[in-house]
Amino acid sequence: MIKKILILDKNHPLLKKSLETLGFQCDTDYTSSKESIEKKIKHYLGIIIRSRFKIDSQFIDAATSLKFIARVGAGLESIDVVYASKNNIHLISAPEGNRNAVGEHTLALLLSLFNKINKANTEIKKGKWLREANRGIELDGKTVGIIGYGNMGKSFAKKLRGFDVKVICYDIKKGVGDQNCQQVSLQQLQKEADVVSLHTPHNKESYKMVNSSFIQAFSKSFYLLNTARGTAVVTKDLVASLKTGKIAGAGLDVLEYEKTSFENLFENKSLPKSFEYLINSTQVILTPHIAGWTEESTIKLAQTIVDKIKKLGLFP
Repeated sequence: MIKKILILDKNHPLLKKSLETLGFQCDTDYTSSKESIEKKIKHYLGIIIRSRFKIDSQFIDAATSLKFIARVGAGLESIDVVYASKNNIHLISAPEGNRNAVGEHTLALLLSLFNKINKANTEIKKGKWLREANRGIELDGKTVGIIGYGNMGKSFAKKLRGFDVKVICYDIKKGVGDQNCQQVSLQQLQKEADVVSLHTPHNKESYKMVNSSFIQAFSKSFYLLNTARGTAVVTKDLVASLKTGKIAGAGLDVLEYEKTSFENLFENKSLPKSFEYLINSTQVILTPHIAGWTEESTIKLAQTIVDKIKKLGLFP
């Protein structure tokens, strides 16, 4: 019997080719509605998705032959994890595939903020040569606080080894510190950090975590980096803190206003005033959810998914 896998988003060709080499039949459907997919999903033992739509209980009930759901990315928030597990469906994600890319991008945001590279570049292209106004600060001697010390947090900490910095982390799991980072309490991190980098998954603990009370608990002004999920930061509270100087600057690869698919932000024509402040602030650098989106990571993500499917032993 031919075992079929349905691929719902475009990925590196390596993914489909490798699975077919293993003997699976891989069908693709990048355009049909969720409702249309539900009508045929019973014929597949696996689906591979990024963030096109939510995999909810109704979808899972229709997928009577489903053995696994693989998401080509780090998180599983678009999937009803509890319901899938109750139905003995294996869940696969690939944080190993883009952790290096995220670590490098986070460092790039930090150094760009400290050295005012984005601001200076824009000014020079407008004919302004402002040296004193673009005097930077050095990373050496600073304390970098990482919130969420999993694959992405560890990758960022590794990138910081070449700098004379103190790296600390807070995580709800105990014993995650390593040679690159000392695990501390949230209170200690809020007391010491000059830089705060978010690397948390989307869950009830991280949802709107960075709000006004969280920010005011810090002992000093700090720089905020977010390459995790936009829902972790309350944007209006971030803007208020940028205005007062409590937050000295922000590097944001993700935004609270993103759609679940992460594919587009500007379809919404009535974006809040807080977003207008961000796009006009010289204290803020914005990128379109690309921290883990490199030429290399698309290959690594695909290979990670293939390797994990292979380990399930569901061969034809």
